[in-house]
Amino acid sequence: MTITKDCIVTIDYHINDTEGNLLHEEEEALVYLHGNYGHIFPSVEKELEGKSIGETFKIELSADKAFGIYDPSLVISEALSELPLEVSVGMELDGYFEEDSDDVIIYTVTEIEGDHATLDGNHPLAGMDLIFEGTVLDIHEATPEEIKEVQEFHQH
Repeated sequence: MTITKDCIVTIDYHINDTEGNLLHEEEEALVYLHGNYGHIFPSVEKELEGKSIGETFKIELSADKAFGIYDPSLVISEALSELPLEVSVGMELDGYFEEDSDDVIIYTVTEIEGDHATLDGNHPLAGMDLIFEGTVLDIHEATPEEIKEVQEFHQH
């Protein structure tokens, strides 16, 4: 069986930078519904199309096609009095970019100085060209129930 639309695909993968340094490795395999459902990067999905169990893949993604270009406007300084008491460098906090917005941004605390903390709303891999590499572990045809579950899950 090969990867086609409406298959549930299981892949084992890791992400390197273009020099080959490991940036991110999942402990568990990634399971996704194939077929433009927006679960993984479109260019990765395109590369996986037609592959079989056991096949490997290696895809180079430029920053704009991966986690986006680094946006300095997403770096903010916040008074420690406005943040949870146990705030520490490296901690992730979720917040809203604008008061009346529903878009939640995950901020990473990058620095604590005096009574202020620096929060960075960019993805940790933003601005980097990446190599997405892995192996196809499993493929099965999605049942109508699985497709419906996935669609409902991603609408929330």
